Amino acid sequence: MVKSKFSLQGKLLFAISLSFAVWVFNYLIQWTIAYVTPDFLSWQLTPILMLPMFFFSAYFVYVFLEKRDVPFSLKLYSSLLFLPVILLLPSRFNISYFNLTACEGVAGSLWKYIYSVEALIIVVIIFMGIKKYIESKDEKIFKKEIIYLTTGVSSFLLISWLSDILGEWTKQYQLNFIGPVGMVIFIGFLAYLIVKFKAFNIKLIGTQALVVAQFILIGSMFFFPQSLTNRILVGVTLLGTTIMGWYVIRSVKVEIERKEELQKLSDSLAIANERLKELDTTKSEFISIASHQLRTPLTAIKGYISLLLEGSYGKVPAKIQDVLDKVYTVNSRLVHLVEDLLNVSRIEAGRIQYSFALTQLEPLVAEVVDMFKPAAKQKKLSLTMRLPEKPLPQLTIDPNKIKEVVSNLIDNALKYTKEGGVTVSLEGTPSVARIIVTDTGIGIHPEDQKNLFEKFLRSKETTKMVVSGAGLGLYVGKSFIAAHGGRIWAESAGPDKGSRFIIELPLINPNIHAGTSDQPSSLEKA
Repeated sequence: MVKSKFSLQGKLLFAISLSFAVWVFNYLIQWTIAYVTPDFLSWQLTPILMLPMFFFSAYFVYVFLEKRDVPFSLKLYSSLLFLPVILLLPSRFNISYFNLTACEGVAGSLWKYIYSVEALIIVVIIFMGIKKYIESKDEKIFKKEIIYLTTGVSSFLLISWLSDILGEWTKQYQLNFIGPVGMVIFIGFLAYLIVKFKAFNIKLIGTQALVVAQFILIGSMFFFPQSLTNRILVGVTLLGTTIMGWYVIRSVKVEIERKEELQKLSDSLAIANERLKELDTTKSEFISIASHQLRTPLTAIKGYISLLLEGSYGKVPAKIQDVLDKVYTVNSRLVHLVEDLLNVSRIEAGRIQYSFALTQLEPLVAEVVDMFKPAAKQKKLSLTMRLPEKPLPQLTIDPNKIKEVVSNLIDNALKYTKEGGVTVSLEGTPSVARIIVTDTGIGIHPEDQKNLFEKFLRSKETTKMVVSGAGLGLYVGKSFIAAHGGRIWAESAGPDKGSRFIIELPLINPNIHAGTSDQPSSLEKA
């Protein structure tokens, strides 16, 4: 009937429906059978047929609220409440005598106990709902589910209980026919929980069977009562059950269709996701292998060209030297790209190694700035450095990794600046040190800022101005800085308004110690 045949909530919901159907059918026998023996037996069995509906309802509410089964000890103690009923069922304490004229049983003193147990169960259900509502402080949706379920179940049982009490008190047993109206209310609340909160996953066939069973039982009662009042009450109950039952069936059908579609999509996405993971792993392995194979010959080419340019093999003619300069530049870009690819593969595999040491930041950054001054001069751009008034304290960092990040930021700033210049500033606060690279270049579009540090992504402005580049430098830089416990971000007023890249490193990081260390993938922490 429910999500799986082993679902406890589904079994209990079925048990409530079955016990209700048996209870109503027993009333049907009492008011339709003309023979004394079966009629008397029906009156005699009423307590044992009515109480399970109350116990199953309380059990159902507990499982829904607590998301677990009732403890065995509590089940044992609760079953003891049945013992007096079972023992006294065939005695006069149950049915003191049978009125042959009216074909009605007259209740004995056992019924006071039965009504007390039923009242206790209703109070317990309400108490469980209130207690769980108070405990669920921030769970707004679940708190609403508690209200609707507790109200629906307690209303269902309370109406049944009151109809029996009033019928016994007034000796107008036709009032007992009001009891089944409570099931209409319960079905209504159940339908709302299904549609609004998706609280249950009732199968369509089980729901249809439940509704049809209620319709047949209540509908059959409509044809037998003799008084007009009884016919009206049964008719109203039948109409209400039909309307609410139709609503439940329609709601469950829609819900099942949606869940089946979502399940198919989920299964397809899971398969696609696994395939993408495999492809990503294969890609990373390929990049790592290819990069290792490329780095050696490229480094060798760079070394030989350097020797040629330095005149180690004799004087080089001016025309050839110009060509060698271009080859050297292109080769340097390839070496840089291969190094970035290797870094990416190491980051994703968690194999980046850091060599942390106490380092003075000012000379480290100054060395990188001096390295780029010839390139700035060639482009007729200024490249200046601003130091703080007071020297920064030494930081525990990996000098080579920080150099690589700063080098990449300055290189990018020079590449994407046509006129003006680049300024590298160092700042300090009581807790952090900042390296700021400011340029007067093409700036950053607001749409590109959020994706700026993702791998293989470049803004439209940068691709128009500089064709080369794989979009890996900032990704690698973010990983390195995050592994130091710091952060890196970009600021820009917009296109053609320049940009600022800020590196922030903590002065003291208890997680970092001098020496060689393997760090986890820093992008996961960033």
